[in-house]
Amino acid sequence: MLDPPTREPAGNAPLDGITVVTVEQAVAAPIASARLADAGARVIKVERPEGDFARGYDVAANGVSSYFAWANRGKESIALDLRTDDGRSVLDALLARADVFIQNLAVGAIERLGYGATRLRRDRPDLIVCDISGYGQDGPYAEMKAYDLLVQAESGLLSVSGPPGDHGRIGISVADIGTGTSAAVAIMQALFRRERTGEGAHLTTSLFETMADWMTVPLLHHDYLGRAPERVGLAHPSIAPYGGFASADGDVVLISIQSDREWRVLCNEVLEQSELGADARFATNNDRVANRDRTDGIVGEAFGRYRTEELRARLTEARIAFAMVNDVAALSAHPQLRRVEVVHEKGTVEVPAPSTRTDWESLGPIPAIDEHGPAIRAELGLA
Repeated sequence: MLDPPTREPAGNAPLDGITVVTVEQAVAAPIASARLADAGARVIKVERPEGDFARGYDVAANGVSSYFAWANRGKESIALDLRTDDGRSVLDALLARADVFIQNLAVGAIERLGYGATRLRRDRPDLIVCDISGYGQDGPYAEMKAYDLLVQAESGLLSVSGPPGDHGRIGISVADIGTGTSAAVAIMQALFRRERTGEGAHLTTSLFETMADWMTVPLLHHDYLGRAPERVGLAHPSIAPYGGFASADGDVVLISIQSDREWRVLCNEVLEQSELGADARFATNNDRVANRDRTDGIVGEAFGRYRTEELRARLTEARIAFAMVNDVAALSAHPQLRRVEVVHEKGTVEVPAPSTRTDWESLGPIPAIDEHGPAIRAELGLA
């Protein structure tokens, strides 16, 4: 489903009038500033003269990088060499007008350039500064290089993900996405506080800290029960049946039984084995987990008797939660997928619409390198 072309901002967006200056690259910081741009902020992206290296990841978005297209819509681009007096003079002028400054250079790099949070907030106590890094601003890993897959591994995420056997990466950049989204939320909280107090903020976040937070449940299992969840593929370590089962057509249907009542409904209305609902081996979730192999075997055998559409109909009628295990092609054709069209220098690209619908939704174009540089310099009186 393609939504109508995005409209011009109506002036009612929550961050209308907020200026964000961001020295960013790759994914995490661009995701953060993109969320602010989607909410109406003016986001000025400072790129190296050769551009954000994420521009070169691929050309999948109708001629431009898919990563860059996704994380940089609605921004203005200016290319600056911050090692030069000219580059720093432009950044100084931008920061004098900014409400928010975001950066995700290597730890210590922004301080060496003269733009550390301590100095900036001394000069501008109302400025909100957000530093995004791989492992945090201090600690023994602070200066380690960190990219998404590396942090997936280091945080233990891979140890609880996927089937038994060899490890495999999570298929999307979850560490980058989670960190950027968390940073955007914190920035909006800081802006809200500033409205009441006039006080800015220094915010820090990192890929590792975000993934460690997301790993709270497995970590608590390890620390307090003495065992971390194992990798169980399309199953749940503490709920059964919760997993994928093949229909007679070979399609994998994923179901989730959340209560003992739902188990009895499944037995009665889908499996057509009502006696299992009272069987002591399967009566409670703890029983079913203890007898997982037998539980899953019963469900798998019953599902294998039905064609996919009949199985879907039975599950729908019984109000059992289920989903098809789709591939990307199925997502592309999914009837629930909402798309929007975004303009870029080589044409347009259709992308999934923002996950939250708002009455201020207005997605700007994806900028070319330094597309807005001359205009920004003129605005600053530095042309």
